[in-house]
Amino acid sequence: MWKRAMHLAVAALLLLFGVSGVASDASDHCYKKGDHVPLYVNKVGPFHNPSETYRYFDLPFCTPEHVTEKKEALGEILNGDRLVDGPYKLDFRVDRESELLCKKKLTKENVAKFRSAVSKDYYFQMYYDDLPLWGFIGKVEHDGKELGELRYFLYQRFHFEVFYNSDRVIEISVQTDRNTLLDVTDDKEIEVEFLYSVKWKETTIPFEKRMERYSQASSLPHHLEIHWFSIINSSVTVLLLTGFLATILMRVLKNDFVKYAHDEESVEDEEETGWKYIHGDVFRFPKYKSLLAACLGSGTQLFTLTVFIFILALVGVFYPYNRGALFTALVIIYALTSGIAGYAATSFYCQLEGTNWVRNLLLTGSLFCGPLFLMFCFLNTVAIVYNATAALPFGTIVVIVLIWALVTSPLLVLGGIAGKNSKTEFQAPCRTTKYPREIPELAWYRQTVPQMIMAGFLPFSAIYIELYYIFASVWGHRIYTIYSILFVVFIILIIVTAFITVALTYFQLAAEDHEWWWRSFLCGGSTGLFVYGYCWYHYYARSYMSGFMQTSFFFGYMACICYGFFLMLGTVSFHAALLFIRHIYRSIKCE
Repeated sequence: MWKRAMHLAVAALLLLFGVSGVASDASDHCYKKGDHVPLYVNKVGPFHNPSETYRYFDLPFCTPEHVTEKKEALGEILNGDRLVDGPYKLDFRVDRESELLCKKKLTKENVAKFRSAVSKDYYFQMYYDDLPLWGFIGKVEHDGKELGELRYFLYQRFHFEVFYNSDRVIEISVQTDRNTLLDVTDDKEIEVEFLYSVKWKETTIPFEKRMERYSQASSLPHHLEIHWFSIINSSVTVLLLTGFLATILMRVLKNDFVKYAHDEESVEDEEETGWKYIHGDVFRFPKYKSLLAACLGSGTQLFTLTVFIFILALVGVFYPYNRGALFTALVIIYALTSGIAGYAATSFYCQLEGTNWVRNLLLTGSLFCGPLFLMFCFLNTVAIVYNATAALPFGTIVVIVLIWALVTSPLLVLGGIAGKNSKTEFQAPCRTTKYPREIPELAWYRQTVPQMIMAGFLPFSAIYIELYYIFASVWGHRIYTIYSILFVVFIILIIVTAFITVALTYFQLAAEDHEWWWRSFLCGGSTGLFVYGYCWYHYYARSYMSGFMQTSFFFGYMACICYGFFLMLGTVSFHAALLFIRHIYRSIKCE
């Protein structure tokens, strides 16, 4: 059943991504000389605040008589793209020199708008035949008369340089003319002429390779070499530590097995110590088992989602500036994998002899979506107040609600029913005693919080370097294309999380503390808390983000992402600990 669902999911995604690109008038991107190729203007915003973007015509640029909005796919809208037809005419292979775009009189309010935008380093973004281009709208200069006096200038003229190969557009760039500047420092009415020119040049670059230049900055030999060296260095260090830990743990376990076997053959009445002593309690079901099952179900779904995203990334779906592809993938795959969450949560809950599986299913469905929905409502309200493009239109919200109601919820229920009917029993090698043993007083470093700190630090150190590149891409303007490195780091993260949790679980059992269920989950998930801690470091030490909107978007959505990491890695660590405990208790004779 699940294999068939996965095949359908992959087929749906490939179909969806095959049609979700921005299509020009000619769907095959082939043009004849003089053909109209639309230039879409997208958005403007402060360069250092990537989430704070506004519609292009929110600034008083030259507006065409009829502003035609381009139809956007779901992922493009979620990405904050709002494409409209621009006033520039860039007909195929038709040069233009100092073409007048418009002549207008800027009011004091218009001048103040432009001055504010220039002072915040506003950039613009456009698209031409699916190719992105961007630039700054103006510049700030120091006045030579007085120290600290600033002058604000607006660029009046843009020069478009377009490269073509036969009948296809290959590359486009825009330069600003620094000789035609408009001083917008003072609040006064100004007459302004906006001009542009277009120059077409032939190139030998084939159409199939036209997107490669956008990823060259992140894959230059010296950058790539440093990136790989850093990852290999940290990975070797972490794996060596994990290997030492595994070797010590295996040697200790071997000694334990020999000792317990010797005890069974010699003195039967001798009092047991260590982890064998609690064999009658180690499989005693935990408190809040419905919540634990819901956490494991949600974590399993998020792990599956991550694996699918990596598959799509490695096959080349998320090429540079495939606008909205990642957001589309996240929404669709999350909806299609909700059945996995329902099945994993309900089947485990029933194994723990839970009876109210419907409530458990509702808890599973809302455990991740609930906080995400509340955060979205708050941040979308902030974006509406700011009139930013990050504010989702009502129609898009309706589409997402329909996906949740017609796809996510039914699949969740079907998965829950399948899990309930699986009739799988919990596999416990030892019988559980009627009354639990009292846990001895533990040292402070064996408490939950210190253990979480120890468990989260090593996996976090494995991904620390890669986090810099990811944050620079997600919360900056750097392009990330080396998904193979990211996949290697993800595998290392999973391995290290599992090993460190197994080691800490062993030491917990050796201290005769049998309440390992929640501890193993929390220890694995603690890496998510370390990542959120890194968010604060990145915001204040690595970035220039500012303002209430950008700050709330950064910390709000990163809180949801880190929460998802917490659930996913907690699920991995719990299952690793469960496999380990079953193995060691199968290896000894339990009375």
